[in-house]
Amino acid sequence: MQKKFILFDFDGVVADSFHAAFEVQKMICPHLSDENYRKRFEGNINDWAEPENVHTEACRHDIDFFTEYIPRMKNEVEIISGMKEVITLLEGKYTLVVISSSITSPIQDFLVDHDLASHFDWIMGNDVHKSKVEKIKMVFAKYGVGSSDCVFVTDTLGDMREATKMDVGSIGVTWGFHDPETLDRGNPFRLIETPAALPGAISDYFAKR
Repeated sequence: MQKKFILFDFDGVVADSFHAAFEVQKMICPHLSDENYRKRFEGNINDWAEPENVHTEACRHDIDFFTEYIPRMKNEVEIISGMKEVITLLEGKYTLVVISSSITSPIQDFLVDHDLASHFDWIMGNDVHKSKVEKIKMVFAKYGVGSSDCVFVTDTLGDMREATKMDVGSIGVTWGFHDPETLDRGNPFRLIETPAALPGAISDYFAKR
């Protein structure tokens, strides 16, 4: 019997990266508030654009986010406490895939540094495709699976909305970019407050799916 698939967001779920990412965005847009930055993730972050979201004259369009962020990710970003043990446990029962809006290579490096790279069957960053809908389609095509075989573990409403377009349910984690009230708008199967709660939530999800 084929394993079920866990699709992991990376930033905010596995990596405690909000502060580093926010600081880089403030280099680009000094007026940016914590609240407004979090709002960018209520949809696909790549779709954040004017006219709803306005730059000011102070914004630095010469600064590339990933050029600044990748060194910070390597030197400053820590793994979420408890995630290493949970990922190791889950890999024995499920196929694990990263679907992220960060770049693939630094995600790979981060997982290597934490002895976790071998636990993930595929790492799909922004360089694979900017749309998480399309990346979920790629998972379906590569492995010959469907929506009922997958669950998305994420910390953002935007991810939940993209997963819903592919009829993939979500489990929301409350230690990342979005608070429980925001995540609830994405109709997750469950919200969890600690990594230790993740295996049980995933087991319950597939039992009811």
